[in-house]
Amino acid sequence: MKILTTNSVTVLDTRHRGQVVVAGSHGGRIAGVLAAQAGVHAVILNDAGVGKDNAGIASLPLLEGIGMAAATVARASVAMGQGEQSLARGVISYVNRQAEAAGVRPGDPCRLAAEKLCGAAPAHEVLPHCSERRLRLGSPDQRPAVIGCDSVCLVRPEDAGAVLVVGSHAAMHAPEPWTALGAAARAALFHDAGCQGEPEGISRLPVLDRYAIAAAAVDYRSARIGDAASLWESGRLSFLNRTACLAGWRRGMTVQAAVALIQSVAGHDRTRPATVGRWS
Repeated sequence: MKILTTNSVTVLDTRHRGQVVVAGSHGGRIAGVLAAQAGVHAVILNDAGVGKDNAGIASLPLLEGIGMAAATVARASVAMGQGEQSLARGVISYVNRQAEAAGVRPGDPCRLAAEKLCGAAPAHEVLPHCSERRLRLGSPDQRPAVIGCDSVCLVRPEDAGAVLVVGSHAAMHAPEPWTALGAAARAALFHDAGCQGEPEGISRLPVLDRYAIAAAAVDYRSARIGDAASLWESGRLSFLNRTACLAGWRRGMTVQAAVALIQSVAGHDRTRPATVGRWS
């Protein structure tokens, strides 16, 4: 059995089936669903600061229910979106019962925990169907439209011009600029996953500045990671790019207030995204 790393569970494929995977993704419910659907033997994720309603570790009880061993590394020990760094210097923060039975304990170095998980019992059930959500947020007659995506992998090219509320963390998981967002949106909001202001944790934001896309991260204490509806209902802005500041967004502003500001000036503002590169 191998120990494999990946920056995101959204790119798991047949190579990962039956292996122990250390991923840079948050430990929320959606990440657990993707790991289970990929058929991994066990998984280690990032606790994303745990956050509102323990959403950053919601995958652990979910996977426990099907008998899959799972754990998280502490967000304070490693940046989001960094599988290799998680394996090299991550520190285990939370475990489910199957991981505990395999000998994994909070405080273990991630590499040691991954080695222990090679001996964990395999899942005894298949996860019931559980899909990520795309949903329309706000009033349907307002423009630009507001589209909620529980994961950034649900963003579509046809979302160009919309405001996107995305449950994923604000850290890049690949170096190519187009991976920051899958559409030339008018604006985009992500989850800050417990970021303390280090550039790696909000690396999508300056990239989107290049395309004049207003972008911000939402405080992990105000909304559940992996849940676009939660960001919309209770999220407050924590970090902003320059384009967002020029659009009038401010730290502490609610997501709904920020979106209303974009909608109030739609049609005559200067924050329209350029259609360049991957988005052309």
